[in-house]
Amino acid sequence: MNQNQQKIKNPETQVPKTPQMNERDFINDLLTTEKYMTTAYTMALHEASHQGLYQDIMQVFTETQECQRNLYDLMFRKGWYAVEAADQQKLQQSYQQFQGYTNQLPSSGTMQ
Repeated sequence: MNQNQQKIKNPETQVPKTPQMNERDFINDLLTTEKYMTTAYTMALHEASHQGLYQDIMQVFTETQECQRNLYDLMFRKGWYAVEAADQQKLQQSYQQFQGYTNQLPSSGTMQ
């Protein structure tokens, strides 16, 4: 791992280190399940041919996505979920790369 990479993380809330599942284990399991479900609902939305079914799936997808985000926020607040700090040089390179893509669009990259 690059020494310059920094983790963005809150102080960790301690949980018992026992063979039984603890609060962190349960929330992590729920988060993993919610991520899987949002992916599955996305596939269903792509393939729903009936408008009513599409709207029902979209409602359930939105609720599931909100639940997933709330679980992520909870884990992050408790210090159980860390993210890598973005390297500014990599961000700039990505921005320039995608800016180049927009210049290749028929509309010359302008949104109307």
